[in-house]
Amino acid sequence: MQIMDFLSKKAIITDLKSTKKEEVMKELVDALINAGEIEKRHRNKLIEALMARETLGSTAIGQGIAIPHAKCDCVNKLVASFGLSKKGVDFDSLDGELAYIFFLLVAPQDSAGPHLKALARISRLLKDKYFRDTLRACSDDKSVVKAIAQEDEKKSLA
Repeated sequence: MQIMDFLSKKAIITDLKSTKKEEVMKELVDALINAGEIEKRHRNKLIEALMARETLGSTAIGQGIAIPHAKCDCVNKLVASFGLSKKGVDFDSLDGELAYIFFLLVAPQDSAGPHLKALARISRLLKDKYFRDTLRACSDDKSVVKAIAQEDEKKSLA
């Protein structure tokens, strides 16, 4: 599985305006709605599902990365949005650092496999400091897509 298999190219924000955890999630959910991946009527339900997941433990995994995720019957396939924060957001990260790189994942209610594979794939790619730095330097959605596609390709050969 590659990130570009589920990342919506139209749901990429390279300059998140939000400064709080819930606002970031709303901004990334709105990106999926605007990209046509999720119906607007499901917005609140999805945000509630994401916030409920956060109460189990922060989805900020450290090193400036957060992967908020939830299962919701508002999608029939795994889908993700991507966001970059220039200032960083306090996302209750495991290492106490601010989060700058966000992948928001939404999976169908009954899908454990693809959901977990996607989380693992994102985590694996973002372990690479050079890749994280490359992403943080992106200034538009095309450069984000290019960076992720190249890293996907590199890591699938490794």
